[in-house]
Amino acid sequence: MFEVNEQLIERALIIGLVHKSTDKEKELHELNELEALAKTAGAKPVEKIIQIRDKVDPTYYIGKGKAEELCNIDVDILLFNESLSPAQIANLEELTGKKVLDRQDIILDIFAQHARTKSSKIEVELAQLNYNLTRLTGHGRELSRLGGGIGTRGPGETKLEVDRRKIRKRIDYLKKELKKVERTRDIQRHHRDGIYTIAILGYTNSGKSTLLNAFTNANTVVNNQLFVTLDPLTRIGVTNKGNKFLLIDTVGFIRGIPTQIMASFRSTLEEATKANLRLILVDISSEKFEEELDETEKVMEELNILESLNILVFNKIDRIVDNAILNNLKKQYPNAVFISAKNKTGLNDLLDKIDDCKKHFRN
Repeated sequence: MFEVNEQLIERALIIGLVHKSTDKEKELHELNELEALAKTAGAKPVEKIIQIRDKVDPTYYIGKGKAEELCNIDVDILLFNESLSPAQIANLEELTGKKVLDRQDIILDIFAQHARTKSSKIEVELAQLNYNLTRLTGHGRELSRLGGGIGTRGPGETKLEVDRRKIRKRIDYLKKELKKVERTRDIQRHHRDGIYTIAILGYTNSGKSTLLNAFTNANTVVNNQLFVTLDPLTRIGVTNKGNKFLLIDTVGFIRGIPTQIMASFRSTLEEATKANLRLILVDISSEKFEEELDETEKVMEELNILESLNILVFNKIDRIVDNAILNNLKKQYPNAVFISAKNKTGLNDLLDKIDDCKKHFRN
């Protein structure tokens, strides 16, 4: 086991902006989520600040005075909760001498780190290149970052080309390669014809991989990090009535996920669209589980599967200590199933529900 060199870990200051003080609580929740993203990317968040400002400063986003205050803070990265323009990034980096990243940068970086298979590496690189195209401020101008590390990684740790012409040429090549992967997946799906397939969808870190393990003994990697699963994992499960099904663990969703990621991961997310049934997994212990469910449903709506056959599953009930809260939620969501994938509580109820849905399935 290699020891982590603390000196190589980048220290990050997490920054949010609101237009009125009443928005601070909501922004703080988003900054806490961004802090978790930063940790997953390998950074060390040291502090969070929220700037209250009537409107965004077009030059420095948070205003020149506030930006100048950041010069003397001992961090390597200034991590912003919202997307910044190329000009704002350049101006802030020049003024502060620090690397400037935003939420989309950090999500793309995490995806780059977790890409393992050929298909996910292609999809991540496509997303990064498409995103870089939007960041180029002039014809042929190179988009540069201060130093290396977070925000500069690509699949396989290769340096991304940022010349506009080279980017477009590379994108065309990757799209052709992705079509080959899609043809292979179509063949694999054809071999699965006649087998009931179930996709697990949900906000990142809602417990999808834990549920896959609980149902199928798959021994999938589970930890408290975001976006651990990028490639769809498929395992065989059996209901209480002895009916076999294929369970597919898919990539998680999150607020502010780059549209380039969604576009590039269409082939991976197609596993969810082609499935016979979807389990919409929600972390019931999250303070913002309703907003996280809304984000998941937005993505499902984009994929045209929100009105398909779905089961709403509230996970992590072992973390709810007040039974009154749980009972109220059961009244609020009478058709949902409440489970603890970790403790394997409520799984029989979910399997029974799957059997009920399977009645509509025709081989």
